[in-house]
Amino acid sequence: MGVIFKTVRLRGSKGEREVRALFDSGASMSFIREGLARELGMIEPLPDPLRFETAKAGEELVVDRRVVLDFYLDGDRLSDEFLVVSDDWATEEVIVGASTFQKWRLVPDFEREEVYSARPVKKHMLKRRKNSPRI
Repeated sequence: MGVIFKTVRLRGSKGEREVRALFDSGASMSFIREGLARELGMIEPLPDPLRFETAKAGEELVVDRRVVLDFYLDGDRLSDEFLVVSDDWATEEVIVGASTFQKWRLVPDFEREEVYSARPVKKHMLKRRKNSPRI
């Protein structure tokens, strides 16, 4: 497990902002500070709260809201769900976790303190099955 800080641009339905994100291979999900989430997009409730262990022994974090944002990494537009953490609880503005690493095939290079995509995202595609109706 390791961490890398990298500047990314976040964009949501309400606005966009460049932030210093923590890419943390030890975090299972991606998180965002509540104030920043409100500034950028529409926060919605989770169907069921999620519970997380923290680095502090015996401490638990319960998250019940999320926001979906685009984020730009080295010019590639990616999109993901960020779990909303109260401002007084959050240690960073944004934490990009393992679920986002896996979804977008992000590779952390801890030696160079860099994160890159194993397959650069040049275009997003939806393949149509043969004989399926057009939308």
